[in-house]
Amino acid sequence: MDIHALPIEERIRWLFQRAAQHAAEFCGSESVLARQRYLAEHPTALAALKCMDGRLNLSVATRTPIGLIQPFRNLGGRFDLGWPHLGEVLSDWVLSQVGAGRRVLLLLNYHHSRGCAQRGCAGFGFDLAAARAHMQALRAQVEQVFGRAHDSVYPLVCGFETDEDAICLDAPDGRSIDLAALTPTEAAELPQRLMALYPDMPERVRADLMPLLLGNLAHVAAVRAAGRAPEVEHREWTLCVGRGFDVLHMPNHALIVGPYSPQLDQPIETAAGIIAANMRAGRIPEDGFLLLASVPYETVGPERERATLKACFLRDFALEVIAARHPTLASRVHVRTAVMDWRRRRLELLPA
Repeated sequence: MDIHALPIEERIRWLFQRAAQHAAEFCGSESVLARQRYLAEHPTALAALKCMDGRLNLSVATRTPIGLIQPFRNLGGRFDLGWPHLGEVLSDWVLSQVGAGRRVLLLLNYHHSRGCAQRGCAGFGFDLAAARAHMQALRAQVEQVFGRAHDSVYPLVCGFETDEDAICLDAPDGRSIDLAALTPTEAAELPQRLMALYPDMPERVRADLMPLLLGNLAHVAAVRAAGRAPEVEHREWTLCVGRGFDVLHMPNHALIVGPYSPQLDQPIETAAGIIAANMRAGRIPEDGFLLLASVPYETVGPERERATLKACFLRDFALEVIAARHPTLASRVHVRTAVMDWRRRRLELLPA
């Protein structure tokens, strides 16, 4: 069934059914035990700063348990640790992990398509060199904040090739390891090559990175064996603002704007423009699109109430931007506001 061709109300119902299924899977005994077992064997905490693109599903691409990699997602994968909110959220998460005795591996992701540049990252104008340079600059910021010795926090710049879901590891000196290009002999030598590429990476972190790389090698082999066709065009019909969109790890359904940049109006305007272009080109129906605002919370009481206020603010702010800069699109918006119980990954719709 082509979800993109359904009437907007049916697409919205389908999306929230997916969200409920995702929460049920995350809370299922098998998933909970898999995460606990994995963390017992590989205690390094994992987070990814990456583009909103739904093709960047690192859990699937590395064959790690669902919910293990903490996501930070934004339009184009653009981040600046000088942004007040981003700096606070990331620092709080890192400090909580270090306080629990874990080292932290930050995956700084850019993405591209080997087969066609126009299937790459629109946020960087499909400029792969610019995306790589941005992530290396972000790596320097992480070092400034958390230390250059990397004993507790290691920033790892890595590309994600979306045709085959292949990871490419980039070192600051320009060397790299493209997992999609490794021969079986080279794959067997991956631990030694990793040590040579990142001599400053703590042994524990390097050991905990290896399962992700081996999982990616297996995933890429499966993608090739299946003969999967790459996604060739944008068909997004949902504009998400905020955080807590784990369910939207799907290609060409949603554009996600994280609440990080002080100029939040710019990525919202860009995302709305992409949806408008999808309608004009006939890639999605013109009967409407979904604006979904969401903010996660971990404890009930004041934190959930504050999440409610933040979600409502983000919804109203996005509506104002769309009305001012895409007035035709504003008449076609369908709005949902939610908070997410982060412990259960359960999306909770707020009253209209």
